Amino acid sequence: MIPLSWYLTFAAALFSIGLFGALSRRNMVAILLGVELMLNAVNVNLVAFWRYGDVAQMAGQVFAIIVFAVAAAEVAVGLALVISVYRRHNTVIAEELDLMKW
Repeated sequence: MIPLSWYLTFAAALFSIGLFGALSRRNMVAILLGVELMLNAVNVNLVAFWRYGDVAQMAGQVFAIIVFAVAAAEVAVGLALVISVYRRHNTVIAEELDLMKW
């Protein structure tokens, strides 16, 4: 049986990679991928805590399914925004966009 600390270490590493990817990339698609990695790290934590907690409760799996649904909605909306910005400005580099400036 794999100890809980291994799952938590894996989830922390996955979250750190996602955070680094989201903060260091200029491409908006790469930023979305970093956010998705962070959400997957949260799912690993939820399922790991469910597995090592009370077996009668399914709360960890239910929360993981909710996070999957939120991630799918985030990807759909995020990619729609990226496509819209690309069509308007012909770039997906986050630093080159000044949509909020006059």
